[in-house]
Amino acid sequence: MSPDDARQPLLRLLRDYQNRHPVETETVQRYIDFVEENSDCFERSLLIGHVTGSAFLLDSRCERVLLTHHAKLDRWLQPGGHADGESNVASVAMQEALEESGLIDIEFVTLELLDVDIHAIPARKDEPEHFHYDCRFLLKSSGDDQFVVSEESHDLAWAPLSDVSEYTDEASILRMQQKTQLVLNRP
Repeated sequence: MSPDDARQPLLRLLRDYQNRHPVETETVQRYIDFVEENSDCFERSLLIGHVTGSAFLLDSRCERVLLTHHAKLDRWLQPGGHADGESNVASVAMQEALEESGLIDIEFVTLELLDVDIHAIPARKDEPEHFHYDCRFLLKSSGDDQFVVSEESHDLAWAPLSDVSEYTDEASILRMQQKTQLVLNRP
């Protein structure tokens, strides 16, 4: 698949998201522009930034969200990571959820994007400051909710959806919390 073809599914997801969340048009358009201008947008080697995938991962009863106390960033965040050349961002989000949670059975609540975020990553060692262009999906445990802490985390915690703000004040995570509550209350 050519780089242009590989970017089309992501661009469709972003445009669909933009139609559902017109108030976020500025951020989504910045993301679209980045993808259109960089055929290597899925590669970590693109030093200005790259595409990442994240999971807002609910427990099997859809009452709690799994947060990871990220080892490198020392903050409570959602599981996620680099695309590393994979253009299917839903697959990236699922893989990161599986790897970082230790859960075996996870499924998508919806294949639509839950949220889109662009955030700066501070410079570290030989990596300059750069941006993560993050696609976030809503997933849920479909089996045992017993997680396993990976080497990427200091800790994991099931946070009640109503209490996420006790773990973090990150605006993008609180935004996902609100969007999740709307998705779960759909008729």
